[in-house]
Amino acid sequence: MKKTITFAAAATLAGTLIAGSASAATTLESVKERGHLQCGVTSGLPGFSQPDDKGNWTGLDVDTCRAVAAAIFGDGKKVQFTPLTAKERLTALQSGEIDVLSRNTTWTLTRDASLGLNFTGTNYYDGQGFLVKKAVGVDDAKQLGGATICIQAGTTTELNLADYFRKEGMDFQPIVFNTSEQTVQGFSAGRCDVLTSDRSQLAALRSKLSDPESAVILPNIISKEPLGPVVRQGDDQWFNIVKWTLFTQINAEELGITQENTSDMKKSENPSVQRLLGTTGDMGEKLGLPADYGVKIVEEVGNYGEMYDRNVGPDTPLGLDRGLNALWTDGGIMYAPPVR
Repeated sequence: MKKTITFAAAATLAGTLIAGSASAATTLESVKERGHLQCGVTSGLPGFSQPDDKGNWTGLDVDTCRAVAAAIFGDGKKVQFTPLTAKERLTALQSGEIDVLSRNTTWTLTRDASLGLNFTGTNYYDGQGFLVKKAVGVDDAKQLGGATICIQAGTTTELNLADYFRKEGMDFQPIVFNTSEQTVQGFSAGRCDVLTSDRSQLAALRSKLSDPESAVILPNIISKEPLGPVVRQGDDQWFNIVKWTLFTQINAEELGITQENTSDMKKSENPSVQRLLGTTGDMGEKLGLPADYGVKIVEEVGNYGEMYDRNVGPDTPLGLDRGLNALWTDGGIMYAPPVR
Protein backbone atom coordinates (compact mmCIF):
# COMPACT_ATOMS: atom_id res chain seq x y z
CA MET A 1 0.00 0.00 0.00
CA LYS A 2 1.32 3.44 -0.93
CA LYS A 3 2.04 5.82 1.95
CA THR A 4 1.28 9.51 2.10
CA ILE A 5 3.35 12.13 3.90
CA THR A 6 2.67 15.56 5.32
CA PHE A 7 3.42 18.75 3.38
CA ALA A 8 6.31 19.49 5.77
CA ALA A 9 7.82 16.05 5.29
CA ALA A 10 7.22 16.30 1.57
CA ALA A 11 9.13 19.57 1.41
CA THR A 12 12.06 17.97 3.28
CA LEU A 13 12.02 15.01 0.90
CA ALA A 14 11.90 17.35 -2.08
CA GLY A 15 14.91 19.30 -0.83
CA THR A 16 16.90 16.11 -0.35
CA LEU A 17 16.06 14.92 -3.83
CA ILE A 18 17.04 18.23 -5.40
CA ALA A 19 20.32 18.37 -3.48
CA GLY A 20 21.30 14.96 -4.76
CA SER A 21 20.18 15.53 -8.32
CA ALA A 22 23.44 17.05 -9.57
CA SER A 23 25.25 13.72 -9.51
CA ALA A 24 22.29 11.73 -10.82
CA ALA A 25 21.34 11.08 -14.42
CA THR A 26 19.03 13.68 -15.90
CA THR A 27 15.37 12.75 -16.22
CA LEU A 28 15.65 12.68 -20.00
CA GLU A 29 18.60 10.28 -19.79
CA SER A 30 16.72 8.04 -17.35
CA VAL A 31 13.61 7.99 -19.54
CA LYS A 32 15.62 7.14 -22.65
CA GLU A 33 17.51 4.37 -20.87
CA ARG A 34 14.27 2.91 -19.53
CA GLY A 35 12.68 3.10 -22.96
CA HIS A 36 9.42 4.70 -21.85
CA LEU A 37 7.95 7.63 -19.93
CA GLN A 38 6.33 6.93 -16.54
CA CYS A 39 3.27 9.12 -16.09
CA GLY A 40 1.07 9.55 -13.02
CA VAL A 41 -2.68 9.81 -13.72
CA THR A 42 -5.99 9.39 -11.90
CA SER A 43 -7.31 5.97 -11.02
CA GLY A 44 -10.13 6.63 -13.47
CA LEU A 45 -11.80 9.89 -14.55
CA PRO A 46 -13.70 9.93 -17.88
CA GLY A 47 -12.29 12.38 -20.37
CA PHE A 48 -9.04 12.94 -18.48
CA SER A 49 -7.47 9.58 -17.61
CA GLN A 50 -9.26 6.27 -17.63
CA PRO A 51 -8.45 2.76 -18.85
CA ASP A 52 -10.88 1.14 -21.27
CA ASP A 53 -12.07 -2.47 -20.97
CA LYS A 54 -8.80 -3.59 -22.61
CA GLY A 55 -6.62 -1.60 -20.23
CA ASN A 56 -5.75 1.13 -22.75
CA TRP A 57 -5.56 4.55 -21.12
CA THR A 58 -7.39 7.47 -22.72
CA GLY A 59 -8.08 11.09 -21.82
CA LEU A 60 -6.76 14.64 -21.99
CA ASP A 61 -4.15 14.09 -19.26
CA VAL A 62 -3.16 10.77 -20.83
CA ASP A 63 -2.66 12.44 -24.21
CA THR A 64 -0.55 15.13 -22.55
CA CYS A 65 1.87 12.40 -21.51
CA ARG A 66 1.67 10.66 -24.87
CA ALA A 67 2.72 13.95 -26.47
CA VAL A 68 5.84 14.06 -24.25
CA ALA A 69 6.68 10.48 -25.24
CA ALA A 70 6.20 11.41 -28.90
CA ALA A 71 8.59 14.36 -28.51
CA ILE A 72 11.28 12.12 -27.00
CA PHE A 73 10.86 8.83 -28.83
CA GLY A 74 8.78 9.76 -31.87
CA ASP A 75 6.25 7.27 -30.51
CA GLY A 76 3.33 8.31 -28.29
CA LYS A 77 2.84 4.73 -27.14
CA LYS A 78 6.14 4.65 -25.23
CA VAL A 79 4.57 5.62 -21.95
CA GLN A 80 3.31 3.66 -18.96
CA PHE A 81 0.68 4.98 -16.56
CA THR A 82 0.62 4.86 -12.77
CA PRO A 83 -2.89 5.38 -11.32
CA LEU A 84 -2.75 7.59 -8.21
CA THR A 85 -5.23 9.00 -5.71
CA ALA A 86 -5.20 12.71 -4.91
CA LYS A 87 -3.33 11.99 -1.66
CA GLU A 88 -0.67 9.88 -3.39
CA ARG A 89 0.03 11.97 -6.48
CA LEU A 90 2.52 14.60 -5.24
CA THR A 91 4.51 12.14 -3.14
CA ALA A 92 4.82 9.78 -6.11
CA LEU A 93 6.36 12.57 -8.18
CA GLN A 94 8.68 13.76 -5.40
CA SER A 95 9.97 10.25 -4.74
CA GLY A 96 10.77 9.58 -8.42
CA GLU A 97 8.11 6.90 -8.86
CA ILE A 98 6.90 8.83 -11.89
CA ASP A 99 8.59 11.23 -14.34
CA VAL A 100 5.64 13.56 -14.77
CA LEU A 101 2.29 13.98 -13.04
CA SER A 102 -0.61 14.64 -15.41
CA ARG A 103 -3.60 14.23 -13.15
CA ASN A 104 -6.05 17.19 -13.13
CA THR A 105 -3.85 18.90 -10.52
CA THR A 106 -4.39 22.56 -9.61
CA TRP A 107 -1.46 24.96 -9.84
CA THR A 108 -1.12 26.77 -6.48
CA LEU A 109 1.60 28.80 -4.78
CA THR A 110 2.12 26.22 -2.02
CA ARG A 111 2.52 23.36 -4.45
CA ASP A 112 4.76 25.39 -6.75
CA ALA A 113 6.99 27.01 -4.14
CA SER A 114 7.33 24.66 -1.16
CA LEU A 115 7.14 21.07 -2.39
CA GLY A 116 10.04 20.94 -4.84
CA LEU A 117 7.70 20.84 -7.84
CA ASN A 118 7.24 22.84 -11.04
CA PHE A 119 3.99 23.22 -12.95
CA THR A 120 4.76 23.22 -16.64
CA GLY A 121 1.65 24.98 -17.90
CA THR A 122 -2.13 24.68 -17.96
CA ASN A 123 -3.81 22.08 -20.15
CA TYR A 124 -7.28 22.82 -18.77
CA TYR A 125 -8.62 26.01 -17.16
CA ASP A 126 -11.30 25.03 -14.68
CA GLY A 127 -13.22 26.20 -11.62
CA GLN A 128 -14.91 24.49 -8.69
CA GLY A 129 -18.65 23.93 -8.83
CA PHE A 130 -21.49 21.85 -7.39
CA LEU A 131 -23.42 18.81 -8.62
CA VAL A 132 -26.91 18.56 -7.14
CA LYS A 133 -29.74 16.09 -7.60
CA LYS A 134 -32.61 17.77 -9.44
CA ALA A 135 -35.07 16.45 -6.88
CA VAL A 136 -33.47 18.71 -4.23
CA GLY A 137 -34.89 21.70 -6.10
CA VAL A 138 -31.82 23.95 -5.80
CA ASP A 139 -30.62 26.15 -8.66
CA ASP A 140 -28.00 28.32 -6.94
CA ALA A 141 -25.13 27.54 -4.57
CA LYS A 142 -26.31 30.24 -2.17
CA GLN A 143 -29.24 27.93 -1.38
CA LEU A 144 -26.95 25.19 -0.03
CA GLY A 145 -26.84 26.29 3.61
CA GLY A 146 -26.88 23.25 5.90
CA ALA A 147 -26.25 20.80 3.05
CA THR A 148 -24.21 17.62 3.33
CA ILE A 149 -21.47 17.77 0.70
CA CYS A 150 -19.39 14.90 -0.71
CA ILE A 151 -15.77 15.88 -1.28
CA GLN A 152 -12.51 14.14 -2.20
CA ALA A 153 -9.66 14.28 0.33
CA GLY A 154 -6.29 15.74 -0.59
CA THR A 155 -7.66 18.30 -3.06
CA THR A 156 -7.87 22.09 -3.26
CA THR A 157 -11.66 21.75 -3.17
CA GLU A 158 -11.68 21.25 0.62
CA LEU A 159 -10.24 24.70 1.38
CA ASN A 160 -12.22 26.38 -1.42
CA LEU A 161 -15.45 24.93 -0.02
CA ALA A 162 -14.74 26.11 3.52
CA ASP A 163 -13.77 29.58 2.25
CA TYR A 164 -16.94 29.92 0.16
CA PHE A 165 -19.37 28.85 2.88
CA ARG A 166 -17.64 31.05 5.46
CA LYS A 167 -17.85 34.04 3.10
CA GLU A 168 -21.56 33.40 2.46
CA GLY A 169 -22.29 32.86 6.17
CA MET A 170 -23.56 29.30 5.64
CA ASP A 171 -22.93 26.00 7.40
CA PHE A 172 -22.34 22.64 5.72
CA GLN A 173 -21.47 19.08 6.67
CA PRO A 174 -18.54 17.57 4.71
CA ILE A 175 -18.57 13.87 3.81
CA VAL A 176 -14.98 13.05 2.82
CA PHE A 177 -13.87 10.19 0.54
CA ASN A 178 -10.42 9.10 -0.64
CA THR A 179 -11.16 8.68 -4.36
CA SER A 180 -13.42 10.30 -6.95
CA GLU A 181 -15.07 6.90 -7.51
CA GLN A 182 -16.01 6.67 -3.84
CA THR A 183 -17.22 10.26 -3.92
CA VAL A 184 -19.67 9.73 -6.79
CA GLN A 185 -20.83 6.45 -5.23
CA GLY A 186 -21.56 8.30 -1.99
CA PHE A 187 -23.51 10.95 -3.89
CA SER A 188 -25.43 8.33 -5.86
CA ALA A 189 -26.28 6.40 -2.68
CA GLY A 190 -27.66 9.49 -0.97
CA ARG A 191 -24.82 9.97 1.53
CA CYS A 192 -24.85 13.66 0.62
CA ASP A 193 -27.07 16.28 -1.02
CA VAL A 194 -24.27 17.80 -3.10
CA LEU A 195 -20.99 16.76 -4.71
CA THR A 196 -18.32 19.42 -5.18
CA SER A 197 -15.22 19.34 -7.38
CA ASP A 198 -13.80 21.01 -10.49
CA ARG A 199 -16.62 21.48 -12.99
CA SER A 200 -14.87 19.29 -15.57
CA GLN A 201 -14.65 16.52 -12.99
CA LEU A 202 -18.31 17.00 -12.09
CA ALA A 203 -19.20 16.46 -15.76
CA ALA A 204 -17.12 13.28 -15.76
CA LEU A 205 -18.60 11.99 -12.50
CA ARG A 206 -22.14 12.88 -13.61
CA SER A 207 -21.62 10.64 -16.64
CA LYS A 208 -21.02 7.72 -14.24
CA LEU A 209 -24.43 8.02 -12.58
CA SER A 210 -27.03 5.40 -13.51
CA ASP A 211 -29.24 8.31 -14.58
CA PRO A 212 -27.04 11.31 -15.46
CA GLU A 213 -30.14 13.41 -16.15
CA SER A 214 -31.14 13.14 -12.48
CA ALA A 215 -28.43 15.61 -11.46
CA VAL A 216 -27.46 19.10 -12.56
CA ILE A 217 -24.27 21.17 -12.30
CA LEU A 218 -25.11 24.53 -10.72
CA PRO A 219 -23.97 27.66 -12.60
CA ASN A 220 -21.84 28.95 -9.71
CA ILE A 221 -18.04 28.83 -10.02
CA ILE A 222 -16.29 29.46 -6.69
CA SER A 223 -12.60 29.19 -7.55
CA LYS A 224 -9.86 29.28 -10.19
CA GLU A 225 -8.47 25.83 -10.97
CA PRO A 226 -5.67 25.92 -13.57
CA LEU A 227 -4.91 22.24 -14.15
CA GLY A 228 -1.73 20.97 -15.74
CA PRO A 229 1.27 18.64 -15.74
CA VAL A 230 3.88 18.78 -12.97
CA VAL A 231 7.56 17.80 -12.73
CA ARG A 232 10.19 17.82 -10.00
CA GLN A 233 12.35 20.89 -9.52
CA GLY A 234 16.08 20.61 -10.14
CA ASP A 235 16.09 19.47 -13.79
CA ASP A 236 15.56 22.49 -16.02
CA GLN A 237 15.92 20.53 -19.24
CA TRP A 238 13.08 18.18 -18.27
CA PHE A 239 10.97 21.12 -17.12
CA ASN A 240 11.48 22.72 -20.54
CA ILE A 241 10.67 19.53 -22.46
CA VAL A 242 7.33 18.95 -20.74
CA LYS A 243 6.47 22.65 -20.85
CA TRP A 244 7.27 23.09 -24.54
CA THR A 245 5.48 19.90 -25.51
CA LEU A 246 2.21 21.48 -24.38
CA PHE A 247 3.18 24.85 -25.87
CA THR A 248 3.90 23.13 -29.18
CA GLN A 249 0.40 21.65 -29.25
CA ILE A 250 -1.19 25.03 -28.50
CA ASN A 251 0.90 26.80 -31.12
CA ALA A 252 0.16 24.07 -33.65
CA GLU A 253 -3.58 24.69 -33.29
CA GLU A 254 -3.08 28.42 -33.69
CA LEU A 255 -1.00 27.85 -36.84
CA GLY A 256 -3.50 25.39 -38.32
CA ILE A 257 -1.20 22.35 -38.07
CA THR A 258 -3.18 19.11 -37.60
CA GLN A 259 -2.56 15.38 -37.51
CA GLU A 260 -3.69 15.11 -41.11
CA ASN A 261 -1.79 17.98 -42.70
CA THR A 262 1.69 17.85 -41.14
CA SER A 263 3.26 16.58 -44.38
CA ASP A 264 1.81 19.46 -46.36
CA MET A 265 2.64 22.00 -43.66
CA LYS A 266 6.31 21.04 -43.85
CA LYS A 267 6.29 22.87 -47.19
CA SER A 268 4.90 26.04 -45.61
CA GLU A 269 6.79 29.29 -46.10
CA ASN A 270 5.54 30.58 -42.74
CA PRO A 271 8.67 30.92 -40.51
CA SER A 272 6.64 30.06 -37.38
CA VAL A 273 5.43 26.81 -38.97
CA GLN A 274 8.94 25.99 -40.17
CA ARG A 275 10.42 26.42 -36.71
CA LEU A 276 7.69 24.37 -35.01
CA LEU A 277 8.04 21.50 -37.47
CA GLY A 278 11.85 21.67 -37.47
CA THR A 279 12.33 22.37 -41.18
CA THR A 280 14.43 25.39 -40.17
CA GLY A 281 16.20 26.42 -36.98
CA ASP A 282 17.46 24.39 -34.06
CA MET A 283 14.49 24.35 -31.69
CA GLY A 284 14.75 20.61 -31.04
CA GLU A 285 18.47 20.85 -30.29
CA LYS A 286 17.83 23.57 -27.70
CA LEU A 287 15.55 21.15 -25.83
CA GLY A 288 17.74 18.08 -26.28
CA LEU A 289 15.18 16.58 -28.66
CA PRO A 290 15.16 15.54 -32.34
CA ALA A 291 14.68 18.34 -34.87
CA ASP A 292 11.26 16.98 -35.85
CA TYR A 293 9.92 16.67 -32.28
CA GLY A 294 7.06 19.04 -33.18
CA VAL A 295 6.05 16.89 -36.15
CA LYS A 296 5.95 13.79 -33.97
CA ILE A 297 3.87 15.46 -31.27
CA VAL A 298 1.20 16.54 -33.74
CA GLU A 299 1.26 13.34 -35.81
CA GLU A 300 1.02 11.09 -32.77
CA VAL A 301 -1.39 13.07 -30.56
CA GLY A 302 -2.65 16.11 -32.45
CA ASN A 303 -2.73 19.81 -31.72
CA TYR A 304 -4.35 21.08 -28.51
CA GLY A 305 -7.79 21.50 -30.07
CA GLU A 306 -7.77 17.98 -31.51
CA MET A 307 -6.72 16.59 -28.12
CA TYR A 308 -9.47 18.58 -26.36
CA ASP A 309 -12.26 17.67 -28.78
CA ARG A 310 -11.37 13.98 -28.78
CA ASN A 311 -11.48 13.64 -25.01
CA VAL A 312 -13.79 16.20 -23.42
CA GLY A 313 -15.32 18.26 -26.26
CA PRO A 314 -18.95 18.83 -27.25
CA ASP A 315 -19.21 15.50 -29.11
CA THR A 316 -18.01 13.41 -26.14
CA PRO A 317 -20.06 12.16 -23.15
CA LEU A 318 -18.68 15.10 -21.11
CA GLY A 319 -19.87 17.60 -23.73
CA LEU A 320 -17.63 20.45 -22.56
CA ASP A 321 -17.49 23.58 -24.71
CA ARG A 322 -14.05 25.15 -25.11
CA GLY A 323 -14.95 28.24 -23.06
CA LEU A 324 -11.79 29.58 -21.39
CA ASN A 325 -9.86 26.76 -23.04
CA ALA A 326 -10.43 28.21 -26.51
CA LEU A 327 -7.44 29.87 -28.11
CA TRP A 328 -6.88 33.52 -27.24
CA THR A 329 -7.73 34.31 -30.85
CA ASP A 330 -11.15 32.64 -30.41
CA GLY A 331 -12.29 34.31 -27.18
CA GLY A 332 -10.53 32.02 -24.70
CA ILE A 333 -7.32 32.37 -22.69
CA MET A 334 -5.36 29.40 -24.07
CA TYR A 335 -2.08 31.01 -25.12
CA ALA A 336 1.49 29.79 -25.59
CA PRO A 337 4.81 31.60 -26.00
CA PRO A 338 6.10 31.52 -29.59
CA VAL A 339 8.47 28.86 -30.88
CA ARG A 340 11.41 31.04 -31.87
